[in-house]
Amino acid sequence: MISEQRRQDHLLVVDDDQRICQMLTRYFEDEGYQVTTASDGAEMRLRLKQDVFDMILLDLMLPTGEDGLTLAKEIRMQSDVPIIMLTGRDDVVDRIVGLEIGADDYIAKPFHLREVHARMKTIFRRRVPASKPEAKQEDIIHFDDWQLNFDRRQLIAGDGSEMQLTTGEFDMLAALVRHAGRVLGRERLMDLTRGRNLEAFDRSIDAQIGRLRKKIEEDPKHPKLIKSVRGVGYVFTVRL
Repeated sequence: MISEQRRQDHLLVVDDDQRICQMLTRYFEDEGYQVTTASDGAEMRLRLKQDVFDMILLDLMLPTGEDGLTLAKEIRMQSDVPIIMLTGRDDVVDRIVGLEIGADDYIAKPFHLREVHARMKTIFRRRVPASKPEAKQEDIIHFDDWQLNFDRRQLIAGDGSEMQLTTGEFDMLAALVRHAGRVLGRERLMDLTRGRNLEAFDRSIDAQIGRLRKKIEEDPKHPKLIKSVRGVGYVFTVRL
């Protein structure tokens, strides 16, 4: 059965377990995707030079001394391609580190293929704005020296340059801006950014906020835009 996802979406699966690679390849090719596999970091780099990918499914534990977190950090320094981490370890610390370096989601093995697909489609939907009549004005909010374009999913600085945000970072900023002046707890932020209840552990939200502050605050250690409310959550302080 061909999924609602576009046929041209190209997935890169990085995992040294050939059974996992074969299982993911069969499932997602049946769903209309193009799938390429790599067994380690060296092969992953070769694939990335050869082609452009729409999503990377990246195993945390690899046999060559380069783990998935190291590779995810390397990818994120060069691209904002969505990354879903796959791991046999259900470790909160690994999840937090993965989010801090820019992974969009984190799935523990063993996993259900339909769940992986559902999470992929959620990420894809957030990255592709819904179509609308051309005459409709774009949904843009200005704050401080920034311009947040919800339709194009872009954050533009005062000099016209674009600040690169991951899917998770954009969703977090959008939620805060949409609720400017209101204190949002961590579970509420998880609901707003994921649209469903995942393991809403506090430090995953804190990691996303920390990365956002580094990108939009003049002094991330003394933030003026995204402030912490002790024991509650966060508030976007700019009057829009």
